[in-house]
Amino acid sequence: MIQYSEKKDLQYHVQLKEGDVGRYVLLPGDPKRCRKIAAYFDEPELIADNREYVTYTGYLLGEKVSVTSTGIGGASASIALEELVRCGADTFIRVGTCGGMQLPVKGGDLVIATGAVRMEGASREYAPIEFPAVANFEIVDALRESARALGKTFHVGVVQCKESFYGQHEPETKPVSYELMAKWEAWKRLGCLASEMESAALFVVGSYLRVRVGSIFLVMANQERAKAGLENPVVHDTDAAILTAVKAVRHLIRADRQRM
Repeated sequence: MIQYSEKKDLQYHVQLKEGDVGRYVLLPGDPKRCRKIAAYFDEPELIADNREYVTYTGYLLGEKVSVTSTGIGGASASIALEELVRCGADTFIRVGTCGGMQLPVKGGDLVIATGAVRMEGASREYAPIEFPAVANFEIVDALRESARALGKTFHVGVVQCKESFYGQHEPETKPVSYELMAKWEAWKRLGCLASEMESAALFVVGSYLRVRVGSIFLVMANQERAKAGLENPVVHDTDAAILTAVKAVRHLIRADRQRM
């Protein structure tokens, strides 16, 4: 592959090199969320800021850890994952937001993904559509135990990943409304907990690269509760998801050290 970066030792998009990041990386979509997450690290330092990719590195339990934003969608998230793995990372937790799909999933709750519906495009350039997008069990378990220990309300299960935000929220306006609306009903009947945009690509690329990937989300709201005339709180504070993810990283660090 051609080396496109002006500095030959840096990955082109994230502008990082080996040693800049720890093996454990948190992956928010929003670049502005990186500073908020890094505040939970010891000795956090801004390492790179390029395009949608902002990276801070610090320490948890004396172990180097990082946070890198991925931007919106599977395409940019898969780029981040590829380049971070080339820099030495091998354990990733997406910390994002989602919209609830099942009626018990309320705004302010947390969702931990065990797998994702591949209704996006990036993962199709890595694996046939028959290949499942599944989270790493160790990460799922660490997130579940951390959420429970923190007393958070959480749900564990499959999420749906889309390519278009407005394809979900305004499907009736799209020329392919017949497909979008029919599949949305199918995902609900199959028990999908929530809808988001990155996990399917991250899980499939993680499988290909043989690295551990998991996801946790803040539920911002639930359009199905609104349709049903139920209370539908709209929540923007991502602290609960961040705290749970940071605690899960600490759990993984301890578990990995015990195996050494």
